[in-house]
Amino acid sequence: MARSSIRKGPPPQRPMGAIALALGSGGARGLAHIEVIEALDEMGVKPVAIAGCSIGAVIGAAYAAGISGKDIRAHVLALLRNRGDLMARLLRARVGRVSDLFTRGLSNPILIDAEIVLDLFWPERIPDTFEQLVLPMTVVATDYYGRREAVFRSGPLAPAVAGSMAIPGLIRPVEAEGMVLVDGGAVNPLPYAHLFATEAFVIACDVTGGPLDLGRRMPAPFEAMLGAAQIMQRSITAQMLKAQAPDLIVRPLIDNFRALDFFRAKDIMRAAEPVKSEIKRALEAYFG
Repeated sequence: MARSSIRKGPPPQRPMGAIALALGSGGARGLAHIEVIEALDEMGVKPVAIAGCSIGAVIGAAYAAGISGKDIRAHVLALLRNRGDLMARLLRARVGRVSDLFTRGLSNPILIDAEIVLDLFWPERIPDTFEQLVLPMTVVATDYYGRREAVFRSGPLAPAVAGSMAIPGLIRPVEAEGMVLVDGGAVNPLPYAHLFATEAFVIACDVTGGPLDLGRRMPAPFEAMLGAAQIMQRSITAQMLKAQAPDLIVRPLIDNFRALDFFRAKDIMRAAEPVKSEIKRALEAYFG
C-alpha cells in the first residue's frame, strides 16, 4: 500500500475535474509521478493547474504539454533501454573537463548542462514557452544569490525547468531572468502551496523518501551528498505540511531507491503502482 492522507472536511461543491497537482523533487524516485498521472488519466480527470520542482518539474511539464501518463512512461523506458546511447547523450551534455580539477580548483569535470539534457531527453512535443502548454504550470527553482524561491509561470520553459533540476555538484546552475538558479528542492521540494489559489482539490506527490532499509554500509561521497540533500528536503516538506497540508498527500513506497537509480525505472514505477488505487479511492470518497 502507498501511504496517503486526505484532509478532513465536507466535500466541496465542485466537479471531479477541479483538481490541481503538485509533483515534488526526489531524483529517480520522481518516476513514481508517472503513476499519479496515469491514475488521473484513467479517471478522465485533467488538473486545472500543475506545480513542479526538480524531477517533478521535468515530468510535470511533459504532462502540462498534453502528453499522457502512458506516453510519458513509454518515452522514459525507451530512453533507458539502451545504456550506451544514454551515456553518449549525457557526455554530449557535459560542460567540464578532467583538467578543470587542476586549473580551476574544485571545479567538477563531470558537471552537465541541464538545458542540453532537456533538449536531448524531453519528448519533442514539449513547447518552448509556458504560454504554449496545454495546462497552466508553475515551476519552482532556487535563486542562489537571492537565497530564496524563484517561481516561474511564463516565458521560456526550458531555463526554468533546467534551473529547478540543477542539483549542486551534478548539474551546472542556470542563468535566467537575472538570477542564477539551482535545485528548487533547496527551498520548496513539494510546491503544492502555489496551487491553493486555484481553489481546486490539491493533490501532492511526495517522493523525498523516508528511512532507508539498506543496511549500515558507508555511503560513497557523492551518494552521501545527494542523500543529505534529500534528508534536508524531507525536513522542509515536513515543516510545510505542519503549516498547511494539501487536500491529498501521496507518498509512494519508493524509499529504498536512490536519487540516481534511473536504470531501475521499471522497479520504481512498479513499487509506486499502488498510488493509483489510493488516488482513485480518495477522490471518489471526497467528491462522492
